[in-house]
Amino acid sequence: MLSLPSTTQPANAPTGIDHRVATVTGHDIDSLWTYHDRGLLDESLHRLAEAHRALSDAERGVTFNLTRLQRLASGDLPFDQALFTRIERTVAQLKDATVTRDIRQDHALAVLEALEAVAPAPATRQRADLLAHEFAALLAISQGAKLHQHLQTGRMSIVTASGVRVVHPLYQRLEDARLVARDTSHPLHAGQPISLTDTGRTTLTGATRPPAATAAPAPRAGSWPATPARSR
Repeated sequence: MLSLPSTTQPANAPTGIDHRVATVTGHDIDSLWTYHDRGLLDESLHRLAEAHRALSDAERGVTFNLTRLQRLASGDLPFDQALFTRIERTVAQLKDATVTRDIRQDHALAVLEALEAVAPAPATRQRADLLAHEFAALLAISQGAKLHQHLQTGRMSIVTASGVRVVHPLYQRLEDARLVARDTSHPLHAGQPISLTDTGRTTLTGATRPPAATAAPAPRAGSWPATPARSR
């Protein structure tokens, strides 16, 4: 009997719309699924989470069959009629999995685009529109943060001085809203410093930054010092 190595996939199989889902919901995919399982999402986000999970499951099916086909055709197994039969069956299963994935992707996109159509424009968001976790992320970044990109995986991560975890999709929402900015003169793999913009500081404090105090001019040589103001 032909024995193939395990092709177990992670619970969250990546999809082509992960970034858009995270952006419109403000949650990374793992958190979105957790909130869905706990019944904490409103109806629209609940539908999106269900559609995205169905798409992820379909992506897992495509990956499973593709990996199996690659191993069958790797040349490590004897080329006989039994192998050809298994390859033909796996190709058929891969086709079916791809059709299922495409159908579920169309459905997920329809749900996602409906949410994107009513999402507020990033540049017009005010402090009152920030969710609690977004405001907490802005506060953490204000204490010092850097954006890093892993050299091998290309994954983005935000390291804050306070140790608060800020996921990349959440950072992108703050950046799109012009609340934060990064210093692109530094390479991503070394870390790009992140700072609050004037809008970000206003959003965080709820007031405009006070003007800098103007230093009094130094007295001229030989002149009398200014008379101090009389206290009342």
